[in-house]
Amino acid sequence: MRTTSALVALLAAASVAACSNDSKLQDTAMHAGVAGTNTDTARETGAGGTAGGTAAGAQGASKVKTIDGFKTPESVRWDASSSQWFVSNINGSPLAKDNNGFISRLKADGTVDSLHFIQAGKNGVTLNGPKGMAVSGDTLFVADIDAVRAFSKSTGKPLTSWNLAPQGAHFLNDIALGPNGDVYITDTEVAFNADGSTSHTTTDRIFMLNRDRKGASIAIQNDSLGRPNGIIWDAKNDRFVVLSFGAPTVVAWAPGSKSVTTLATGKGQFDGAEITSDGRILVSSWADSSVSVVNGNALTHLVTGVEAPADIGLDPARGLLAIPLFNKGQVELYQLGGR
Repeated sequence: MRTTSALVALLAAASVAACSNDSKLQDTAMHAGVAGTNTDTARETGAGGTAGGTAAGAQGASKVKTIDGFKTPESVRWDASSSQWFVSNINGSPLAKDNNGFISRLKADGTVDSLHFIQAGKNGVTLNGPKGMAVSGDTLFVADIDAVRAFSKSTGKPLTSWNLAPQGAHFLNDIALGPNGDVYITDTEVAFNADGSTSHTTTDRIFMLNRDRKGASIAIQNDSLGRPNGIIWDAKNDRFVVLSFGAPTVVAWAPGSKSVTTLATGKGQFDGAEITSDGRILVSSWADSSVSVVNGNALTHLVTGVEAPADIGLDPARGLLAIPLFNKGQVELYQLGGR
């Protein structure tokens, strides 16, 4: 397992780079959370552009486009029912309660529909460091440091929130829906101290917000989670796939179990996970700037040369992969091969 200091040194460096990233998107909308015409513009680089990653392997992926101008993009989520992408923008340090985060909404082809679709400080919205997201019906769930926030995916209106700080949440990172409608949230459990040092706050854990949405509980507490980051439900195998950022492991966890099983190992610093329509598990890694597929107990590269690839998104029907580049303020779209 990587040390906590190494983990947070990387996050600290990333947040410094993110704070200096100038936006290349211009949003002339006066209100967040109102569906309507596209008032955002973006500079897009087509498949022939030179920036960003490259496909790796015979069944890799081909770049479709690059969308510039986000502010510390941490997560991309595809919503099949509305044919839209959502992008969470931390807009600064991952743990700063600065209320300047926002959620962008993109059309199916990656065109920006609304840069500040949900924006902190407007229309009653609070968003500090938004990270992982999940969609259930009209509700968009967002992990935000030590809270889970819910918004209408169609209007952007804030619906409710759950404060997990009293239960010890420090670094809520990714969100996934369980098979029964429960919501699961990883807590990477790191903190920045006043003197600039860092600490592993407590035992790694995953929270569960049950289907009645009345409150959250700790679903598993175990340091073998390795600073849990990405999480996704694997319906075929009736389990969650959980990615470790502080260990070189991809693990499986079944709800109700107090232990995990290692599925694969790699370079580590894993972030986002997705599962393709044919059951392939995709994972992003900061350690070697890649997106890979789990192949037995190892990983095979699909895309390489993507610096700080955060929480990836996938439209499984089209095999279209979205990679948020945390430090560059970009989202890259790739067409997967081998479908």
